[in-house]
Amino acid sequence: MSRSTTAARLVALSSVAALALSACGSSDDTGDSTTAATGGSTAAAADAPPWCGPKKITLGLTDGFGGNSWRLVTTAAAKDEIAKCPSVTDFTYADGQGDTQKAISDIQGLVAKGVDALVVFPDAGNAMLPALQSAKQAGVVTVPYRVNPGGTDGKDYDVWVGADFVTDGKNWAQWLLKNLPDGGNILFLSGPAGNSQGTDELKGMKEVLDPSGKYTFIGASPFEVTNWDPAKTQQVLSAAIAKNPKIDAIVSDFGPSLVGALPEFQKSGRSIPALATSDGNVLSCFFEENKAKNPDFKLTTVATGNDNARLAVQWAVALATGGTPPSSKQFQAPIFEDSVGGKPSQVTCEKDLPGDIYLSAQMDGDAQAALLK
Repeated sequence: MSRSTTAARLVALSSVAALALSACGSSDDTGDSTTAATGGSTAAAADAPPWCGPKKITLGLTDGFGGNSWRLVTTAAAKDEIAKCPSVTDFTYADGQGDTQKAISDIQGLVAKGVDALVVFPDAGNAMLPALQSAKQAGVVTVPYRVNPGGTDGKDYDVWVGADFVTDGKNWAQWLLKNLPDGGNILFLSGPAGNSQGTDELKGMKEVLDPSGKYTFIGASPFEVTNWDPAKTQQVLSAAIAKNPKIDAIVSDFGPSLVGALPEFQKSGRSIPALATSDGNVLSCFFEENKAKNPDFKLTTVATGNDNARLAVQWAVALATGGTPPSSKQFQAPIFEDSVGGKPSQVTCEKDLPGDIYLSAQMDGDAQAALLK
């Protein structure tokens, strides 16, 4: 299906939902659910992908936290994927706003509403499992993704569509071994407390770094909690800089959120240290602007994983509509940038585009820019 055809169906599917989603980054966002019916399909059934079956369904998408640009692009990617299937006749989005109880209530509300399929970003991990179990028991095709809520495929929910975060951790650690061969202090930042992404990344890093005996993880264990929120990340990182006179490397699974706090190193007369993280245009541009003044500032990124949502949507729609499920349950995020080795690419700053875009995503930079407007 062409990008223009997909865009046309996306407008038909979610013209109202897009307005609510655009507000997710504002400080006074309520996070209330928003529903938009297609009112018909602009795509012929013959144009539908294999995972789009013939049965008509309604679908819900819930976030544990939807209030940053990464979530905005990720949810737009999910909506873009939904729009490829004319069998999805109604779509509802809900933002838990970082409140576990609200995220649980959002799931319960969509089940009560009668959705046929549910895609869930279970930020709070195991705390979300009872709500997922209840959704499946109610007959809703239930697909959590990215953060592992515990439980078992086919029993507690239909399928968990994860990402290979252990490999992300190993990739970052291999880069640190190469670029900080003498070891050092590593500060690791992740999202909400208990999220499986952070614990899996730490597992991967420790498998590579611990045998050397040269690297020490500083800060809270297993990671500093940021909720993947730029404002909280700035607070956490600023406090860590003040507390720790020696930080040799920072690892973060949401790199753009660091930009507001990194200048604190320079204010205290220290170079920004090596950084292993996920990509974002604002971070790449920050690197280009500051690398000359910070001799220790090296950067590697992995693809930030917006398109994990596409795979989750494919699974949910396939199971609910009678389509053909994807061949994999796991999203693979490759290494994206390396300021030292340049492979697979050097750090790239698109100065003419907003900072809040992710060049590793399937959605191109111009489309993301239009979304943010």
